[in-house]
Amino acid sequence: MQKRVAYFGDSITDPKNSGSKKKYWNFLQDWLGITPYVYAISGRQWNDIPRQADKLREEHGDSVDAILIFIGTNDYNNGVPIGEWYEEKDEQVMYGHGQPKKMTDRKRRYMSMDADTYRGRINIALDKVKQMYPTKQIVLLTPIHRAQFHRNEKNWQCTEDYTNQCGIYLEEYVQAVKDAGNIWAVPVIDMNSISGLYPMIDEYGQYFADPATDRLHPNDKGHERMARTLYCQLSAIPCVF
Repeated sequence: MQKRVAYFGDSITDPKNSGSKKKYWNFLQDWLGITPYVYAISGRQWNDIPRQADKLREEHGDSVDAILIFIGTNDYNNGVPIGEWYEEKDEQVMYGHGQPKKMTDRKRRYMSMDADTYRGRINIALDKVKQMYPTKQIVLLTPIHRAQFHRNEKNWQCTEDYTNQCGIYLEEYVQAVKDAGNIWAVPVIDMNSISGLYPMIDEYGQYFADPATDRLHPNDKGHERMARTLYCQLSAIPCVF
């Protein structure tokens, strides 16, 4: 039986994005016989993942084997603050080890659900997706490297060697996705490193939509490279439980 995989994300996954004719998930469909359910939309950030999950549930219910989440570059570009993973409170808890149990003072942490921060958005999204699909494989993909994107005078995005409006570099957003893997018990495929795509130097312009104006969106060649990376990485992760 063909595996059914949902893809959540932004323009790099969006089938309507014109940067390439064939996306990484099209290649995986050809090579692995995957049936793709694609909900990614150009320009979206982590706070859109709950909506994409609701759309998957509405259209396919529980009939999905795995969910890949590939998003984050727009959070960086739009200057979303990193925020915190947890909020701490002083509480009491019953405890006893080698002595009679009694109420003991402890600090307790709660997941931060701050929709105005990057980590808070990830917490909100994964809390929802893991509750909706506890028996399904969920995989996170880190954002790939990004260079200039100059679509028009109102959409002029700088390269990753500049901080965003919050004074934060892209790698902090990448690292947060890696951290989320441990916090939420989901595998992470580090596309930022293992795909090898590095548009900051001219030699890698061949993998992107336009070496002069768009080294943010991979072209067909770039998507094939990402797909080959995913093909190998996904083989080490169980698709069904």
